[in-house]
Amino acid sequence: MKYEILHRTSYTYLSPARESFNDVRLEPPSIPEQTVESFSLRVEPEVRVNRYTDFYSNLVHHFEIPAVHNSLLIESRVRVSTRWPEPLPEDAKLCPMVRIGDAVDSERCFDFLQSSRYVDLDVDVWKLAIDAIGDREDAWQAALALMGFTYKYLKYLPNSTHVYTHMRDVIENRCGVCQDFAHVFIGLCRSVKIPARYVSGYLATETASATHAWTEIYLPKIGWRALDPTHDRQADETYVKIGHGRDYADVPPVSGSYHGTLERTMSVEVKVTEVRGQSQEQFSTAGRQSQEQSSKPAALEESEAPEKKEAGETAA
Repeated sequence: MKYEILHRTSYTYLSPARESFNDVRLEPPSIPEQTVESFSLRVEPEVRVNRYTDFYSNLVHHFEIPAVHNSLLIESRVRVSTRWPEPLPEDAKLCPMVRIGDAVDSERCFDFLQSSRYVDLDVDVWKLAIDAIGDREDAWQAALALMGFTYKYLKYLPNSTHVYTHMRDVIENRCGVCQDFAHVFIGLCRSVKIPARYVSGYLATETASATHAWTEIYLPKIGWRALDPTHDRQADETYVKIGHGRDYADVPPVSGSYHGTLERTMSVEVKVTEVRGQSQEQFSTAGRQSQEQSSKPAALEESEAPEKKEAGETAA
């Protein structure tokens, strides 16, 4: 599958902002599952943009706007081809649970077995995981059971959470959006020593939101496999990966800080278009206007909702 993706985030400030520092994670990597043919990033006001790779190999664009400005536009365009592997058989037995500990010895798995900002590994989470797994003795079977449990246990409810919602609150309220489903599933997996990491990207369907979140689990001798607890399925060619981390905090599409008013509006628009030869078919359009940032936080689908860095500052 080949897609062209437009992602536009704009902020309007009630009074001028200044000294804005931002990191943008919107460039998908070229990996075995996908090839990026082109990528461009436009920022207004016009500034110099620097590109670097973070600790988890995600591509990051950094820019600074020291001058006074009343608005900020961040627009990315990408053309990408996907070729995800065939799904693993759901009845396959690929790794005994007693061997999943082998992953602990892998340097790339250590961080994805620990608690993180939005993921807890307390005893209550472990109990939920053990009950969901039942008598399954294979790690792949256990992971599928945990994904199915998450899908049934939580209700997908837009605007019920925000980007700072912790998985413990999601478990208590039993509702959320894709980010919350991913965090709960990650916590359940890690509690039984299955390495799991958070993935940010796009899902080219009619119900796609600004960005989508899913999970990758690690199985010894198999590697990382993508599972989507929001839809209770393995990822396929309709998924485009931007990056991964321990949880949402490692891969927000836009993060940063600025000096100025807390009163602002944010709008997000995404258009995913399938490219078929010379023709194109638009799969999804998502755009919505957030409430004033001084009141209710933006909805979870609006993953660009920034993180407050310190008193007197908020991200752009």
